[in-house]
Parts: sequence; structure tokens; C-alpha cells
Amino acid sequence: MTRKELSGSRNVAIVGPYSSGKTTLLESLLFVTESISRKGKVDDRNTVGDGAPEARDRQMSVEVNAAGTEYGGIRFTFLDCPGSVELPQETYNALVGVDAAIVVCEADAARVLTLSPLFQFLDDWEIPHLIWINKMDRANSSFSEVLEALKTVSSRPVVPHQYPIRQKDELVGFIDLVSEQAYHYHPGAPADPAPLPEALREEEKAARTEMLETLADFDDHLLEELLEEIEPPQDEILQDLKMELGADLIVPVFIGIAQQDYGVRPLLDALLREAPEPEVTAERRGLKPESDTVLAQVLKTYFTLQGGKLSLVRIWQGSLSDGDSLNGNRMGGLYHLMGQQQQSLTQAEAGSIVAIARLEGSKTGDTLTLNGKDDIETLPKANSPDPVYALAIAPEKRGDEVKLSSALNKLLEEDPSLVWEQHGDTHEVILWGQGEVHLKIALDRLRRKYNLPMGTHLPQVPYKETIRKSKNAVHGRYKHQTGGHGQFGDVYLEIKPLPRGEGFNFEDTIVGGVVPKQYIPSVETGVREYLSHGPLGFPVVDVAVTLTDGSYHTVDSSEQAFKQAGRIAMQLGMPDCEPTLLEPIASVEISAPNNFTSKVLRLVSGRRGQILGYNAKPDWPGWDLVSAQMPEAEMQTLILELRSLSMGVGYFSWRYDHLQPVPDKLKDKILASSQGD
Repeated sequence: MTRKELSGSRNVAIVGPYSSGKTTLLESLLFVTESISRKGKVDDRNTVGDGAPEARDRQMSVEVNAAGTEYGGIRFTFLDCPGSVELPQETYNALVGVDAAIVVCEADAARVLTLSPLFQFLDDWEIPHLIWINKMDRANSSFSEVLEALKTVSSRPVVPHQYPIRQKDELVGFIDLVSEQAYHYHPGAPADPAPLPEALREEEKAARTEMLETLADFDDHLLEELLEEIEPPQDEILQDLKMELGADLIVPVFIGIAQQDYGVRPLLDALLREAPEPEVTAERRGLKPESDTVLAQVLKTYFTLQGGKLSLVRIWQGSLSDGDSLNGNRMGGLYHLMGQQQQSLTQAEAGSIVAIARLEGSKTGDTLTLNGKDDIETLPKANSPDPVYALAIAPEKRGDEVKLSSALNKLLEEDPSLVWEQHGDTHEVILWGQGEVHLKIALDRLRRKYNLPMGTHLPQVPYKETIRKSKNAVHGRYKHQTGGHGQFGDVYLEIKPLPRGEGFNFEDTIVGGVVPKQYIPSVETGVREYLSHGPLGFPVVDVAVTLTDGSYHTVDSSEQAFKQAGRIAMQLGMPDCEPTLLEPIASVEISAPNNFTSKVLRLVSGRRGQILGYNAKPDWPGWDLVSAQMPEAEMQTLILELRSLSMGVGYFSWRYDHLQPVPDKLKDKILASSQGD
């Protein structure tokens, strides 16, 4: 069938945990639809997806990969999404723009829990999705065990669409529960009809009854047929599956082995029959697909070495032609993507996912309109997760510092879940992300794309110091004689502690002009400069300083002299005020499945945390939310241990709360370390 004869399109995301086989499934989908003549392998680093060097180095998806094919008169655009727990933003941004999702998982009931956050996002956004259980040749659990596990992590009913046929431990085929027709797999060819095995007849009937009864929950006519023991027509069952999948009311389950192309054609047939059309998706989002007004959204931003900026865009309304302007920027080209390859287009219709070159000023998640009309409502976009892991970075070549901020900003355009800052206290450039692997990928991109190799270390903890004791009449005198005018400033200060969180306060009680008014601000400047690096070596907080007395010289006094006098007084007086070290304390909320809650509580306690309580996490069945306060020094690797104890799904959010004194034993160690630096 030629491209001109295509009668529609479907946009489908391929999602699931790391190593479930998503990229291999994409390769199989492209191969059986003859879009590629030879299948690549992830191990051989020659697949259509995972074409980026960072992906091939790690043999894992690190960004969304788009690829198109044609099947049954429909143009399919597949978005292969990363499965790493450290790269959820890539997946969520892509899911916002698709009509349906294939959730790929392994036949291992113990690993099904890792799907929980993904299911939560799909259901929150009401994105139709089906499950494809991959690697059925290496099943660690029975089909029924996997089904039961899936039901515990999905808020929508999980219903089998197929039932496996095994000979000993080998998967040889499946039973279509709609038609009750058995099929046998064959290498390199479609499955062909086969007699339904008598040994499976009872199990097949139970699975089919479960499917029909679930569908009947949403269809009164089907319910009547079942109550009257009338066999429903296949067309009616298929129509119900299409309606209820399209409304995100059910989650059908399919099986297969992507490596051998087993089950891939039936999966395509199901997408063809049952996945919602782009028009249906647009209407569900409250949009008007028939409108001529152009409305599109950026799902992903790439910066390529050869072509510069490339934006992956879903067109919700209207059509685009090469050369149009979006949000006031003229596009530099219109393409379909096939992994790393680009196929030029002259026009793209509503429902398409296309790539647009050099769409400057537009970022991932942005709403796009023709010529940037202001009266268009902004489309919702996926929220970015809070950053949970950080590295301090510095260019290996000192001269590269000037181009670092520009490269980092481009990096953040490609990956909005990254954050960078120049810390005001430690003066370090800090790159924040979702974990160690996430940041290593980002650093690889800095090196490869922008020729910026970086040195890294864990960020310094922004300790502060304060005082516990007051000191009066601290004398600071600055006297310097040169060949001409000299320098003279003379002050007396009172230094006292303030309650926690009060910051810094400066005032004066000067009478009689012993320190002229024009010099008093200079004294405050000198005091402030000193407080940036107190007697313990850290910024000083919660201190009040009062200028009580002093003297001046009519010729030699100056603003600079009084600034130095104020600094000298602080330098002499502060060590006698019992300086103490303060550490930042964060308010933390940790989310994890409730069977890991006891481990989470031990984790918090083991990191000097104070547990404030825990409750069931709202709208997350089977999850708990633990509230705590924890020193920021103990949080630098918290996410690594949390994921380790929760099968990768636990996560946390945090915010700075307050400062509190560091325990004495720890204080000596910190001070010794800082003096060593």
C-alpha cells in the first residue's frame, strides 16, 4: 500500500521497565511490517532505536526514539521510551502526545511492582494502554501469577486478551480469547491456526469468562447476554474492547517473544482494531481535531551534532507545511524520524508526530501555534520530578568555563529533568538530576556534543556557623601611615547571638558624632564581609552587631579605613563568642510501596533523620508516604539506597527547612576535613 493510500494514523508509546525488551519490540514491529529488511540487536548496537552514543555505550534507552511504519493502511509512529527509573521525564513527556501505550514487562511476577509509577501516570492522564508480556520463553512465573501481580499495581481492570500455549517449558502459541482460536508460532512467519488443546480448554474458558465479565461491567447489553447465557458475537466483543480501551477503562494483556517476533503481528492487529484514532485522543483532551487552527506541542528536544536543534512535535489540530512559522519562528525543515534518520516532508496533518528543525525558542512541553497566536490555551504538560541527586562539576580545561553555561542550558532543553545552579555559598557549579546514571549520561553529552570534559565530586554541604555567647566592647582599630594621608578608623562593637532563623542585624548607638554618619555604612560593610567566612571557616548567621563607640581623624579617616576597622573588630571578637557549626535540615517526604515502609524507616533513622510519621499515600493504593526531617549531608546518596531497597520505585521530594547545630563528634570531623581542604 502506498503512502497516498494510507487511511489514518496511530501514535503509540512503547514503555516499561529497564531490560523488559522495548527496543527489541520496536525492532520487531519495524521488521514484520517491512520497514526494515534486517533486524538489529541491542547487544550488537545496530538497532533503529538507541542510536545515540550514550545509549549504545550502556545498551539501554536514554532518550525517546521515534520510528514510523505502515500496517493495514495505517501510519504507525512508535515512540520507544527509556525504562530507567532515573529517566522518567523522557517517558512522561512522550506519553502526553500519544494515542495509546504498549506497556512491556517480563513474565516475572516479582518485578511487576516496578510498573507501579508508570501505571499511576497513565491513569492520571487517562492514556489508553495495553500490556505486552515479553520474554515468555524465559518466564519466571506462570501466566496467572503475572496477571494477579499486574492487578495489584493497576487501578484499571487488567483483562487477558490471549492465553499462552506451552509445550513443556516452551511457548509455542496462544489462544485468542475473543475468537477462541488457537495459533502456533513459526520463526519468520505469521502464526497459523491450530486446534485448541483439550488440556487448556478449561483454563481458556475461565480466562475468557473473566474478560467478558469485565467488559460487561461497562456494557449493559453484553451483561444481559451473559446472564441469559447467549454467546456474544465477536464483533460486539471487539467493539467493547475498542470502546473500553479507548476510554482507559480496561487494560488488555497480550503475550509474546520480541526477539523471535512471536506475538508481534497479533499485537499490531490489536492496535489496528482497538487503539483509539488521533481524533478520539484530541477530543478526549477537549480539542477540536477538525479545526483549521494549528495547535501542536513539543514532546522532545534534541540537539544533533550535524543539524542542530530538532523538536519532536505532536500536531493536535490543523496542518503544517514546510516553511511555516510556529510561535514566531520559521521552521527549518519538517521530517518523519526513523531513529537517527530523517525523512523530509512537505506537509503534515493533524494527528501526526513529526520532527521540526531549528524551532528556536521552543522547549519541551511548549504549546505551538501558527505565527504564535496569543489567544490559544496552553496545553497541559508533564510535571518535572524534583531533583534528588547532585554532582559539583568543573571543566577539566580552565578556559572552558566561559562556554559551560551555554552548553548546560542546551543540555536542560534536551532533558528538562536536569537542573543546574551556581551555589551562592560554596561557589560550586552543581548539576542536579534523578540519579548517578542520569548525571553520567548528561556529562557524556557535555563531552561529546560540546567538547566539555568535566571533573566531578559530591557537592560541599552548605554549612553555616553561629555564636552562642555575647561579647561587648570589641575594639577594632585600623591605622596605616603612608607618605601622604594616612588611614585611620576606630570602632567598638557589641556582638550577640540571635534566635535561629533571624539572619543578621546591624545597628548603631553612636552619639556625639564619635563616628561620623558617612562612615557607619562602611563599618557594616566590613562586618558583613567578615561574616562570609567566620572563625570556623563558614558563613555566619543569626548574629546581631551594634556599633557602640569609636573615634576618627579629620584628615586620615575614610570609608575604607572604617570598613577595615569593623572587619578587625569582628576578627578579634568572634572567636570569644563560642562559635558553633550549623547544618541545613531538609523536610523530606518519601514514597514507597508499603511492604518496604519498615526498611524506609530504618533508612531514615540510620541517616540521622527524625521521623515525623507515615500514612497511606493518597490515590496510590498500597503505597505509604513517610514524613521526616533529615540533615542535607545525609541526603547526598539517599536516592541510591532508597531505590536499592525498594526495587527501584521508591522516590522522595524535599525542601530546605532550617539550620540546627551539628553534633559535637561530627563537628570535629567536618572542621578537620574543611581545614585539610
